Amino acid sequence: MNLAIVGYGKMGRLVEQLAPEYGFEVKQRLNRQNNGAFEALTPENFRGIDVAVEFSTPTVAAENIVRLAQLGVNVVTGTTGWLAQIECVRKAVEEAGVGCVWSPNFSVGVHVFTQIIVLAAELLETESDYGAWAWEIHHAAKKDAPSGTLKALVETMRRSGYTRRIDESSSRAGSQPGTHEIGWDSPGDTITIRHTARSREGFARGALRAARWVTGKKGLFDFRDVVGELR
Repeated sequence: MNLAIVGYGKMGRLVEQLAPEYGFEVKQRLNRQNNGAFEALTPENFRGIDVAVEFSTPTVAAENIVRLAQLGVNVVTGTTGWLAQIECVRKAVEEAGVGCVWSPNFSVGVHVFTQIIVLAAELLETESDYGAWAWEIHHAAKKDAPSGTLKALVETMRRSGYTRRIDESSSRAGSQPGTHEIGWDSPGDTITIRHTARSREGFARGALRAARWVTGKKGLFDFRDVVGELR
């Protein structure tokens, strides 16, 4: 299958490196230099492209996805910070009849971590002695804080019935690929649940799994759909 990479930074280059393992040949590589005003998103450039993996920036991600959908190209996006525009993206994807997988985090480990958080939130909702926190750290260049993954974790806790206060905080330093921590503290003990990424490789592999999975799909999905179906 033919793959386009939209947002050719560290993640994009890693996706390219791993793509052959997943049956993809990279045909397009777009970055700010050749697609700063979306000028490379044309029918000519995307003829024969099966799917695009999009890791750009919050300010351009939604427009990238909409234009790719209008070209009839399936999309996998790991960019965060654009969800205020998700309904616009959903409409474009549905009208174009393509598939799009979005996620703030394409790590299978984070997917499992999230399921553990669901159970803990359900068990501790009625335990009023326990106060909750959510914290994350990423590299100094990451644009959004808190991370999309932390926001998703907190929202997951809310959907699981956890209605009490959750203290949220973020740190930006060095070259951290990403650590997320959810915890509860009481007078008698502390519960800490943490996921630490050692590199970006897990994210890139998850995105490529999603790129294979989305072929033939129509609509907007997230990584939970991918992992759930591949289990």
